[in-house]
Amino acid sequence: MANETVQSRVKPELKAEAEALFSAMGMSTAEAIRIFLQQSVNMGGLPFQPSARQPNAATLDAMNELKRGGGTRYTSSKELYEDLGI
Repeated sequence: MANETVQSRVKPELKAEAEALFSAMGMSTAEAIRIFLQQSVNMGGLPFQPSARQPNAATLDAMNELKRGGGTRYTSSKELYEDLGI
């Protein structure tokens, strides 16, 4: 059976990161795309639950600190800059 070509435009940084990941797993980007397409067909939809990027642990800690009433709050950017010595 003949193969079809699939093309997609992505940012160079995303392509490089994905290629490095797939290479570390012992596969090419083309193989990873084939697996993705096959799994989508097998499952009748996306083979994962799409989600937004989550904040890292340090950011989550800072957000939780603010929710608990901690942290430093500023009334203006000038006040923040002065506190930072900028």
